[in-house]
Amino acid sequence: MEEATPLDFSEGEAWPEIPRPGLTHVFGAWLVAEHRRFMLWLPVALLGGVLSYFDLNHEPHWWLGLAIGGAGFAAALLLRRFPLVAAPLLLPASFGLGIAAAQLATQRAPPLAVLPRHATIVTGRIAAVEPLPNGARITIAAPRLGNAPPIARSLRIRLRRDDPIKPVAGEQVTVRALLEPPFPPAYPGAWDVERSSFFSGFGGYGFALGPARLIVETAGGPARWLEALREGIAHRIRRALPGSEGAIAATLMSGISTAIPESDRAAFRDSGLAHLLAVAGLHIGIVMGFVFMLSRALLALSERATLYWPTKQLAALAALGAGGLYMLLTGMHVPIMRSFAMAVLAVGGLIAGRRVISLRGLALAATILLLLFPAEAIGVSFQMSFAAVLVLISGYEALRPWLSRLHGSGTWGRRLQMHVLALGLTSLLAGTAALPFAAYHFGHVQVYYVLANLIAVPITAFWVMPAGVISLLLMPLHLERLALVPMGWGIHLLLLIARDVSALPAARIAVPHMPAWGLGIVGFGLCWLCLWRSRLRLAGIPLILAGLVTAFLIHPPDILVSEDAGLIALHTESGVFLQKTGRGADRFTHDAWLELWPGSRFHPLPETGVLAGGAIRCTRGLCLFRARPGGAAALLLRTDATPDPCPRAAVVISPHPDRHRCTEGGLPFVDRFSVWRNGPYALWLDRAGVRIVSDRSLRGDRPWVPPVPQPRGAHGSAASASSLPMAPTVPLPAP
Repeated sequence: MEEATPLDFSEGEAWPEIPRPGLTHVFGAWLVAEHRRFMLWLPVALLGGVLSYFDLNHEPHWWLGLAIGGAGFAAALLLRRFPLVAAPLLLPASFGLGIAAAQLATQRAPPLAVLPRHATIVTGRIAAVEPLPNGARITIAAPRLGNAPPIARSLRIRLRRDDPIKPVAGEQVTVRALLEPPFPPAYPGAWDVERSSFFSGFGGYGFALGPARLIVETAGGPARWLEALREGIAHRIRRALPGSEGAIAATLMSGISTAIPESDRAAFRDSGLAHLLAVAGLHIGIVMGFVFMLSRALLALSERATLYWPTKQLAALAALGAGGLYMLLTGMHVPIMRSFAMAVLAVGGLIAGRRVISLRGLALAATILLLLFPAEAIGVSFQMSFAAVLVLISGYEALRPWLSRLHGSGTWGRRLQMHVLALGLTSLLAGTAALPFAAYHFGHVQVYYVLANLIAVPITAFWVMPAGVISLLLMPLHLERLALVPMGWGIHLLLLIARDVSALPAARIAVPHMPAWGLGIVGFGLCWLCLWRSRLRLAGIPLILAGLVTAFLIHPPDILVSEDAGLIALHTESGVFLQKTGRGADRFTHDAWLELWPGSRFHPLPETGVLAGGAIRCTRGLCLFRARPGGAAALLLRTDATPDPCPRAAVVISPHPDRHRCTEGGLPFVDRFSVWRNGPYALWLDRAGVRIVSDRSLRGDRPWVPPVPQPRGAHGSAASASSLPMAPTVPLPAP
């Protein structure tokens, strides 16, 4: 047999060409490998449609969502024989469906309520009672204002501290109150309270000017009975556990959280344990897990049940029933309804012998909730919870082989090690996934959240919540104190953990706000990392990092003017200097501005002097502010008098309703009348000039944005100071 001669390319002969797969082949192979995961992107496209609708500054045509969705679905239907081509066409169909769902939710919402500017008599049925550290707050459904017909929206009214009545849901009440519509955003681009109130059915807030009077008790109904039951449970818990322990226990068992002192809320928030006070997935999961184990233990006492009955499935159904009852007791708010929907899918999977928790179940739950409550997509609760669950499912799916090897033979030592590891890993994955969304909405992050949750979550899961469930079972026998006292001990430990962790150095770090599109990049990168299986999923990591970097690319405004010009802020490198002249200096606005400029300190603006290295120069009656050397200057007029001469500036700002001072030559101005019409203002002072953005110009003409107020001068003349709305003499409390 002839021996093969090896090839010799030493004399410059060319290497043989090896065919390489083209980009089309690689993309096709990737689609084939990931085709089972492609449907998981439909809720992402649905979410994109919802967010796109809310990002518009004008109301789109009613047919827009249906047109986009219908075109995408029709194209996918025509190409159904080519799945790799038809499947991507479902994305625009889902995107259009998201727009249509948001449009439908807007059309279903009742119109904005027009509230009187003076004190009025409010009469209506009490829908809910919320205890406060000082007094109580009632929600009145379909209230009548004076002799006018009932309005379609509810009102929240804070009763006087010394009010003698004990209101109960379902009773008719009348009270003289001073009302105010929902607050506009604290600054252009801030959280939109008016939009949130529009979709939640609230029309305004207020406080009682006198004692409330009960008229007559209405006939009982399911809603009234349930609300009275919640309030009764909360009252009995607080009676057995006074102080913060009772307020937190009432929150966990009834969802009524208004009695928790603000200092304790801050401790839980700064330690990364705020989710323990927000009744949602963790709590309903603990309740259902406890009832599941208890049911299986009781069924195991019967030999016949153990041998012939599907005890696991029966225990799962019992746990599902307990979860539904817990959802009703805690108020049926959207976060716990979302968690219960996931629980229904999990129990269905357990009964059918399928995987209990999966990305498909999460996608189905997200789709249902986005179609039913599209306005929740812009809220922090929806974003943080779904991001946390997405990362938990995907993370454990990717780490399952490594965790299986670590589990080994399953000895007691390995089980304990796995339990501690699972707690730490769960806190790390869920907390890290929620960090970008918390930074966007709140302007700060918690450093020690893993440490705090590693200790607090087991106490909540194995001590506090089981004791709470037992207390509910003992309430018909009036023996709830037997379980509530140990529950209070566990809550006391949670309070100690929250307070100690929040007191650690740098427990809460302020971070700059990223833009909305930057958060969108983070969310898309998170979905890309978690929804795919191949190594291309790693491309999501640079996307997440790119989205986080956008927070450092956005320059915050140099000047902010509140919605009534009562608070004006000048931002310098030495801190923020504030002028307070009215009710605009409320806590809501102050805290929101502080988050916008992380790390800055607020200082009162003096009458005269040179501040911030010459950036601010104040004389009696005016201040000249230049944010940076060589940049445009802003003139702040602090009194009614007109300076002579007027200093040269690029813009004039005044807390008074007079547009004619120092504005010769078409100089832009922001005065009391400007903010009355257009809401708060933000200004940037650059070398090229001044950029002015009002809240109305940013939000545009949307159904939840109040119309431009009209002047009340005679014969439609221009508004004067006398036509502006009068501010109340007593500040309204924050909602």
